[in-house]
Amino acid sequence: MKNIILLISIIGVLVVISGCLNEMNGQKITLQKRAGEDNTFEDLKEITDKNQVRKAIDIVKNANWEKAKVKMERYADYQFQFPSKNSSEDKIASYLLWVSPNGHNLELVTDDDRYVKLTEQDSAALYEILTGEELVK
Repeated sequence: MKNIILLISIIGVLVVISGCLNEMNGQKITLQKRAGEDNTFEDLKEITDKNQVRKAIDIVKNANWEKAKVKMERYADYQFQFPSKNSSEDKIASYLLWVSPNGHNLELVTDDDRYVKLTEQDSAALYEILTGEELVK
């Protein structure tokens, strides 16, 4: 009887652990770069490294977003998406990304009229995660 209880407890712990490990499975960021002078994008890369995905999501989620409808002077330089767990429903979070004219900051806009200009530190970190390059050269 003790062996059965021990076996059931071990199976329960393994199920919980595997669920926690699988939470990040499938998490990826899809990055697209503007193609040409119009508002079309082509696939550039996918970021699947769990640590990079988590760091990028944290930067975006913890930014000081404003509820504002903005009109940018030019088309976005990049757009990126990642799966977003919003309460009980899964959806794709999509962002348009501009490199500011001074080359030190990133500006993000969402479909639901939210805008943020990231700090230089967050901009540099996010840009390196997304493109693999340094923001300011």
